[in-house]
Amino acid sequence: MTAQEFKLVFDEYFDAIRRYIYYRSGDRELATDIAQEAFMKLWEKQVAYQPKENSGLLYKMASDLFVSRYRHQQVEWEYQKKLKLDFTEESPDEQLEYDELKSRYEEALAGLSDKQRTVFLMSRLDGLKYHEIAERLELSVKAVEKRMSAALSQLKMKLS
Repeated sequence: MTAQEFKLVFDEYFDAIRRYIYYRSGDRELATDIAQEAFMKLWEKQVAYQPKENSGLLYKMASDLFVSRYRHQQVEWEYQKKLKLDFTEESPDEQLEYDELKSRYEEALAGLSDKQRTVFLMSRLDGLKYHEIAERLELSVKAVEKRMSAALSQLKMKLS
């Protein structure tokens, strides 16, 4: 399908596809997004120019995209239902205790050498494994283990 033929199909069927999805979803933005996505898929497939067959294919693709989005949304809603956030008010004493601990932790981190702090933060904050840290810092795994061990020892000593 050439660009000119695609434009003809787009001009003729875009509004109809969008209305079809809008009637199913009741959401104008979603209908527009799905219609655009269906036309993108049609363009990517590079099917032969046959207006009647192309329109049927567009309706099928749009319907499948809508169902897929609907199912994904259902999964999200079920997850959110299961996720129960329990926010409790902290007492002033608990907040003060937390602030003090946080301050001591930040001081202890600042007291580490740059090499130790880098390895510690890459492991704890970024969630990297020792071999991944070793690759990124161009070190041996043993060097990473040694730096991490020293960092943990110093932190334990300063926070105890």
